[in-house]
Amino acid sequence: MEVIAIQKTALDGMKNDLRELLEMTENATRKYTPIFKEEQWLDNQEVCLMMNITKRTLQTYKDKGLLPYSKLNRKNYYKRSDVQALLEAGQPYNTNDNGFTDE
Repeated sequence: MEVIAIQKTALDGMKNDLRELLEMTENATRKYTPIFKEEQWLDNQEVCLMMNITKRTLQTYKDKGLLPYSKLNRKNYYKRSDVQALLEAGQPYNTNDNGFTDE
C-alpha cells in the first residue's frame, strides 16, 4: 500500500473544486432531467424484445415512419409510449394500406 501525504489546505482546495464541478454538472443537466423523468427510452434491442420483432422489421418500421425515434451518438432510442401505442394499434403486418406488401 502506498501512502501519500498532502497538506490539509490542499485537500480542502480539492474538495471545494470537486463541489464546484458537481454543482456545475447539476446545473447543466437540470433542464434535461424532466425529459428523462417523464418518458422511458428504449434502445433497438429492448424494442425488438418488447415487440417480438427482428432488427430488420424494426428498421422497416423506422423507414416507413411507423415508429418515431431519436438518435444519440449513432444509437437509436424510442419512447416507450410510442412503442406501446404501436403495439396497442396492432403491429403493421404486410398490408397495402401502410405501404407494406407481400412481395
